[in-house]
Amino acid sequence: MAINFSEYPTFGKDQFEAIQASATEVSKQLQAIAAETTDYSKRSLESGSAFVEKLLGVTKFEQAIALQQDFAKSSYEGFVAEVTKLGELYTTLAKEAFKPVEGAIAKVKASA
Repeated sequence: MAINFSEYPTFGKDQFEAIQASATEVSKQLQAIAAETTDYSKRSLESGSAFVEKLLGVTKFEQAIALQQDFAKSSYEGFVAEVTKLGELYTTLAKEAFKPVEGAIAKVKASA
């Protein structure tokens, strides 16, 4: 196996560009995750506030129990949906973050 020293500067440059592209993509994905988390927090706060307002207007104990059950069910369903969405975002983050690095590794394997 012959070593071609003239390829080393471009190899280093390619690696740096791959890492830079990966960092850029990670930043974008983290911003998307932060935005989604912020939106969910706002929706959750609004839902909780609406629940408290409805609860204050209840006159019978049975109504309060039914209202609490509905709120708990909708909150749980919303939480599960949000966790699923965040899981997909984190999966996309991992895939996109390593895509440029995988390309660089493939180049190294091909040249070896």
